[in-house]
Amino acid sequence: MGMASVTKRPNGRWRARYRDRSGREHARHFGRRVDAESWLGEANAALVTGTWTSPERGKATVEVWAEQWVATQTQLKESTAYRYRSLLRAHIIPQWGTRRLIDISHAEVATWVAQMAQVRAPSTVRQAHRVFSLLMALAVRDQRIPHNPAEGVRGLPKPRRPEARFISRAQVEELADAAGTDSDVIRLLALTGLRFGEMAALRVRDVDFLRRRLTVEQAVTEVGGKLVFGSPKSHQQRRVGIPRSLVEQLSARCARKGPDDLVFTSPKGGAIRLRNFRRTIFNPATQAVGLSDFTPHDLRDTAASIAISAGANVKQVQNMLGHASAAMTLDVYAGLFEDDVTALADRIDNAGADSLRTVRAVVDHPSSQLGL
Repeated sequence: MGMASVTKRPNGRWRARYRDRSGREHARHFGRRVDAESWLGEANAALVTGTWTSPERGKATVEVWAEQWVATQTQLKESTAYRYRSLLRAHIIPQWGTRRLIDISHAEVATWVAQMAQVRAPSTVRQAHRVFSLLMALAVRDQRIPHNPAEGVRGLPKPRRPEARFISRAQVEELADAAGTDSDVIRLLALTGLRFGEMAALRVRDVDFLRRRLTVEQAVTEVGGKLVFGSPKSHQQRRVGIPRSLVEQLSARCARKGPDDLVFTSPKGGAIRLRNFRRTIFNPATQAVGLSDFTPHDLRDTAASIAISAGANVKQVQNMLGHASAAMTLDVYAGLFEDDVTALADRIDNAGADSLRTVRAVVDHPSSQLGL
């Protein structure tokens, strides 16, 4: 640390000053010499350990810094970036916008989280905290603040995963019939496990009738009233089998279309929007068959249930649904696999009983087993 010193000023206050590695001078005034020396010691330690941050750079407000942070998030899907901006606008800027980065303490962030948890949904609280923590983490990497005050906050509400809701294969047919000309949409979602946005983004080239496979490589979502095409939620392409019962209707959808044309379209010819589909097709159909509060996403759970009932293992269900890991599949559908586990135990018992009967037969009638 160059030119570090503590001197008493004519007014009786103590001035501590030092130069950073770039040669720039930093100084502060204190009422007591011990406080000036303590501040100087902390600055020296930070320079030695590489954790030093410029006091001036930490004076940027959260609102100004948030704009810079958002500009760096070029890796995000448009829908995620839109959600982050919404969280900033609704929860972060109103609370922290005028505050300087360097002045925000861990205790204040913990208090903010606790207050939000009393009036906001757990998912909203966790997402708002995550976005705030991410932008403060960038401030640390940019050497504006020495540490992230949002890191390690306790008391974040645990996310509540809604229980999987599913219907039987017979109910799928009832719902599909009630959907009229869009019955194939219901069947496809309920038998393949595609997300609605993945179904809406399917193109003719993605349908392989010879091998009965769908290639899922895109999804479409509505962001701020605009349809945005991008990669699926897992960011990975996958292939899903087409049940024979869907081939005829899919073939009709693809007839007289080019490879790049959408398989499913709205009445005006564009991609199907989820909210329009729910209002005009799905909700009336669920009401007609008595499925209150049933959602298109529940058809994805239904697909998992039908697949597991048909004997699919965890890995097969994971691949069908496009989950990041088999652990995630078990986390969501563990209850469905419990019946499969019990069935496996029964098969093990039966196999053991068959073996025991064979051994006993050999012991009781050895000559018959030897062909004598």
